[in-house]
Amino acid sequence: MPDFTPTPVTDATAHNLLSEYFHSRELTFVGGTYAVTFPAPEQFEPPAGVFVVVRDGDGAVGCGGIRRLAPSRYEVKHLFLREETRGRGWGKLLLADLERRAADFGATEVVLDTNATLTAAGGLYQSMGYESIEPYNDNPNATNWYRKSLVS
Repeated sequence: MPDFTPTPVTDATAHNLLSEYFHSRELTFVGGTYAVTFPAPEQFEPPAGVFVVVRDGDGAVGCGGIRRLAPSRYEVKHLFLREETRGRGWGKLLLADLERRAADFGATEVVLDTNATLTAAGGLYQSMGYESIEPYNDNPNATNWYRKSLVS
Protein backbone atom coordinates (compact mmCIF):
# COMPACT_ATOMS: atom_id res chain seq x y z
CA MET A 1 0.00 0.00 0.00
CA PRO A 2 1.20 3.52 -0.70
CA ASP A 3 2.13 6.02 1.98
CA PHE A 4 1.03 9.66 1.71
CA THR A 5 3.65 11.87 3.34
CA PRO A 6 3.05 15.60 3.87
CA THR A 7 5.96 17.34 2.17
CA PRO A 8 6.74 21.00 1.45
CA VAL A 9 6.38 21.78 -2.26
CA THR A 10 9.88 23.25 -2.08
CA ASP A 11 11.32 19.84 -1.11
CA ALA A 12 13.54 18.39 -3.87
CA THR A 13 11.44 15.22 -4.19
CA ALA A 14 8.18 17.18 -4.45
CA HIS A 15 9.75 19.58 -6.95
CA ASN A 16 11.02 16.68 -9.09
CA LEU A 17 7.59 15.01 -9.11
CA LEU A 18 5.89 18.28 -10.06
CA SER A 19 8.44 18.82 -12.83
CA GLU A 20 7.76 15.31 -14.14
CA TYR A 21 4.01 15.94 -13.99
CA PHE A 22 4.27 19.28 -15.82
CA HIS A 23 6.58 17.80 -18.45
CA SER A 24 4.18 14.91 -19.12
CA ARG A 25 1.32 17.41 -19.53
CA GLU A 26 3.37 19.56 -21.92
CA LEU A 27 4.03 16.51 -24.11
CA THR A 28 0.36 15.58 -24.47
CA PHE A 29 -1.38 18.94 -24.18
CA VAL A 30 -3.83 19.73 -26.98
CA GLY A 31 -5.02 23.20 -27.88
CA GLY A 32 -2.06 25.51 -27.45
CA THR A 33 0.80 25.80 -25.02
CA TYR A 34 0.57 24.21 -21.59
CA ALA A 35 1.07 26.90 -18.93
CA VAL A 36 3.40 25.67 -16.18
CA THR A 37 2.89 27.26 -12.79
CA PHE A 38 4.70 25.83 -9.79
CA PRO A 39 2.58 26.06 -6.65
CA ALA A 40 3.16 28.85 -4.14
CA PRO A 41 4.60 27.13 -1.05
CA GLU A 42 2.46 29.07 1.44
CA GLN A 43 -0.74 27.77 -0.21
CA PHE A 44 0.22 24.22 0.76
CA GLU A 45 1.14 24.79 4.40
CA PRO A 46 -1.42 23.84 7.08
CA PRO A 47 -4.06 25.01 7.62
CA ALA A 48 -4.11 26.73 4.21
CA GLY A 49 -3.40 23.40 2.56
CA VAL A 50 -1.08 20.45 2.37
CA PHE A 51 1.01 18.75 -0.29
CA VAL A 52 1.72 15.03 -0.11
CA VAL A 53 4.27 12.79 -1.77
CA VAL A 54 3.11 9.26 -2.55
CA ARG A 55 5.70 6.68 -1.56
CA ASP A 56 5.92 3.01 -2.47
CA GLY A 57 8.45 1.71 0.03
CA ASP A 58 11.40 4.06 -0.19
CA GLY A 59 10.55 5.43 -3.63
CA ALA A 60 8.47 8.51 -4.43
CA VAL A 61 5.90 7.66 -7.12
CA GLY A 62 3.39 10.50 -7.11
CA CYS A 63 2.00 13.60 -5.46
CA GLY A 64 -1.01 15.80 -4.90
CA GLY A 65 -2.21 18.65 -2.77
CA ILE A 66 -5.10 20.68 -1.49
CA ARG A 67 -5.29 24.42 -0.94
CA ARG A 68 -7.91 26.64 0.63
CA LEU A 69 -9.94 28.87 -1.71
CA ALA A 70 -12.49 29.96 0.92
CA PRO A 71 -13.01 28.99 4.56
CA SER A 72 -14.96 25.85 3.67
CA ARG A 73 -13.81 25.27 0.06
CA TYR A 74 -10.53 23.59 -0.84
CA GLU A 75 -9.09 22.79 -4.24
CA VAL A 76 -7.37 19.56 -5.26
CA LYS A 77 -4.18 20.29 -7.23
CA HIS A 78 -1.45 18.39 -9.08
CA LEU A 79 -2.78 14.85 -8.63
CA PHE A 80 -0.09 12.73 -10.27
CA LEU A 81 1.04 9.11 -10.19
CA ARG A 82 3.88 7.70 -12.22
CA GLU A 83 2.90 5.34 -15.02
CA GLU A 84 4.16 2.22 -13.22
CA THR A 85 1.73 2.76 -10.32
CA ARG A 86 -1.41 3.36 -12.35
CA GLY A 87 -4.19 0.80 -12.37
CA ARG A 88 -3.67 -0.18 -8.71
CA GLY A 89 -6.40 2.05 -7.28
CA TRP A 90 -3.86 4.43 -5.79
CA GLY A 91 -5.44 7.44 -7.48
CA LYS A 92 -8.62 6.80 -5.49
CA LEU A 93 -6.60 6.35 -2.31
CA LEU A 94 -4.69 9.58 -2.91
CA LEU A 95 -7.84 11.55 -3.71
CA ALA A 96 -9.60 10.15 -0.62
CA ASP A 97 -6.58 11.09 1.51
CA LEU A 98 -6.64 14.66 0.20
CA GLU A 99 -10.40 14.93 0.76
CA ARG A 100 -9.94 13.72 4.35
CA ARG A 101 -7.22 16.28 4.95
CA ALA A 102 -9.43 19.05 3.51
CA ALA A 103 -12.29 17.99 5.79
CA ASP A 104 -9.89 18.03 8.76
CA PHE A 105 -9.12 21.68 7.87
CA GLY A 106 -12.86 22.46 7.88
CA ALA A 107 -13.74 22.04 4.22
CA THR A 108 -17.33 21.19 3.36
CA GLU A 109 -16.55 20.92 -0.34
CA VAL A 110 -13.63 20.35 -2.67
CA VAL A 111 -13.26 21.49 -6.24
CA LEU A 112 -10.79 20.79 -9.01
CA ASP A 113 -10.13 21.51 -12.62
CA THR A 114 -8.77 19.23 -15.30
CA ASN A 115 -8.45 18.89 -19.04
CA ALA A 116 -10.80 16.76 -21.12
CA THR A 117 -7.82 14.93 -22.64
CA LEU A 118 -7.14 13.38 -19.21
CA THR A 119 -9.93 10.84 -19.59
CA ALA A 120 -8.69 8.54 -16.81
CA ALA A 121 -8.60 11.48 -14.40
CA GLY A 122 -12.11 12.53 -15.38
CA GLY A 123 -13.32 8.97 -14.85
CA LEU A 124 -11.65 8.87 -11.45
CA TYR A 125 -13.28 12.11 -10.33
CA GLN A 126 -16.72 11.02 -11.49
CA SER A 127 -16.34 7.61 -9.83
CA MET A 128 -15.47 9.38 -6.57
CA GLY A 129 -18.68 11.46 -6.61
CA TYR A 130 -17.50 14.66 -8.30
CA GLU A 131 -20.05 16.54 -10.37
CA SER A 132 -19.42 18.91 -13.26
CA ILE A 133 -19.72 22.61 -12.43
CA GLU A 134 -19.24 25.94 -14.17
CA PRO A 135 -15.65 27.24 -14.23
CA TYR A 136 -14.57 28.67 -10.89
CA ASN A 137 -11.17 29.91 -12.13
CA ASP A 138 -9.44 31.02 -15.30
CA ASN A 139 -6.89 28.20 -15.57
CA PRO A 140 -5.81 28.23 -19.24
CA ASN A 141 -5.04 24.48 -19.08
CA ALA A 142 -8.51 23.48 -17.85
CA THR A 143 -11.56 22.48 -19.86
CA ASN A 144 -13.54 20.74 -17.11
CA TRP A 145 -14.36 21.78 -13.53
CA TYR A 146 -15.71 19.53 -10.76
CA ARG A 147 -17.09 19.78 -7.25
CA LYS A 148 -17.72 17.32 -4.43
CA SER A 149 -19.56 17.91 -1.18
CA LEU A 150 -17.77 16.54 1.89
CA VAL A 151 -20.93 16.80 3.98
CA SER A 152 -23.11 13.69 4.21
